Amino acid sequence: MNFSSIALRRLGATATRSSLLRRGGIALSSNYSGFVSSRHNYSTTSKLMADSTMDEMESGTKMYMSLYPEGSTDGGLRLGNIVPDFAAETTHGPIESFHKWKEGKWAILFSHPADFTPVCTTEIGRLALKYDELKSMDCLVATLSVDPVKSHEEWLKDVVAHCENDIEVKFPIIGDHDRSISTAYGMIDPGTSDDQDLPLTIRAVFIINPENKLMLTLNYPACVGRNTDEIVRCVKALQLSYEKSIATPANWPNNHADIPIGDGERTTEYKGSVFLLPTVSKEDADTNYPGYHTCEVPSDIPYLRLVKQEHVK
Repeated sequence: MNFSSIALRRLGATATRSSLLRRGGIALSSNYSGFVSSRHNYSTTSKLMADSTMDEMESGTKMYMSLYPEGSTDGGLRLGNIVPDFAAETTHGPIESFHKWKEGKWAILFSHPADFTPVCTTEIGRLALKYDELKSMDCLVATLSVDPVKSHEEWLKDVVAHCENDIEVKFPIIGDHDRSISTAYGMIDPGTSDDQDLPLTIRAVFIINPENKLMLTLNYPACVGRNTDEIVRCVKALQLSYEKSIATPANWPNNHADIPIGDGERTTEYKGSVFLLPTVSKEDADTNYPGYHTCEVPSDIPYLRLVKQEHVK
């Protein structure tokens, strides 16, 4: 049994591609044409995939992403789901369609419960400092608050004045005064929304891939400021996984600084290395990443397959 079969069995699927693609009732063709959710247009999905930088390795990112259902049966928003589209007024003018606004790009949706709140004021400032770096990574940024756009514009004066760095807020802040977007994204319960003068649950980060699929969410309480360095690291890790069929270990890129390589020897050559995705077959691994290192473990299962950082740049 090759590694890919072991990995898929542990994921609750059989080793065959066709049965994997039917997982969870999602019927996909052999060329990964995509599941058509009620909130997403099939032709848009196909175009985005054709234009994207997703790795073409058959057992890699494409197969791995097929494990995530694109829609939910209960209306919840989960990893891998197509995110809700919406129209909104923003500090940069109207967005007629969020999907169209970010078409073919990565995007961060960064939410706040209200304007003129202390922690959020510092977060907007720190995000502004990271904007040019994120833009260079082809990642758009939009923030959201339940206050109207006019309030956002007044609040931004405080944001700029308070930040210890010279900043310009180059991304839009969405006005979600009726809380419809926050509700659609699962940040607030529609049954209790009217009772919450300050909706503290609207403090989330959504990182969305070029196919409009939710790839990562972070939820913070109002008393803890978000770490924008970590958000940038997450985007880098997600893009690398998407483009190279790899997974980043804990604390990446400060990982595997000193590892055993057999016969009592150790090496520092794998610092910042990454794992091959568990779906990647041995054949694809050997073809695309010759020389990868398989870590020895008591189980003897060859699932810890390291690729040096320089081989995935």
